[in-house]
Amino acid sequence: METLQILGWIYLGIGLGSIGGVLGLALFQGGKIASLKREINDLNGEKILLKAQLDKSYKRGKPQPRKRRNWKKKPFKK
Repeated sequence: METLQILGWIYLGIGLGSIGGVLGLALFQGGKIASLKREINDLNGEKILLKAQLDKSYKRGKPQPRKRRNWKKKPFKK
């Protein structure tokens, strides 16, 4: 009977400890995750601006049409 009581306290300690660990990690890592998400959003905005600037610098107009060659038509034999 005493062994069951000891096992019960062990299981209770493990359960409460794991719940407390998860809550503790969530509290301490929440600010760090928010700052990393903010940095990702800033870098995505910077990437979009740089890509737009790069596209603007490489923008070309229409290519010049090729000159038409004036070939003499060969006579058609019947």
